[in-house]
Amino acid sequence: MWVVISYDISSDKRRTKIFEALKSYGQHVQYSVFECDLSKQAYAKLRHRLDALISKSEGDSIRYYFLCEGCAKRIERIGGPQPMSDEAEFV
Repeated sequence: MWVVISYDISSDKRRTKIFEALKSYGQHVQYSVFECDLSKQAYAKLRHRLDALISKSEGDSIRYYFLCEGCAKRIERIGGPQPMSDEAEFV
């Protein structure tokens, strides 16, 4: 499944940990945004890992946007890194 994950983390230390965790699962596409092509199991593992890293009481937030295959193929890009997966066809 294609998941776009964005985050807003108040602490530099926690933000770095979130970044490092996401880097092993997906492609960093903008300052606080990753695109990930995940199995259900990988998504569950990543979500559990990220949940443990954030501080909700300090206002941290993470958003998960799920894209269907058709929607993922219709992502329009101007500049930035090229898609990570050869299977993904971005317009």
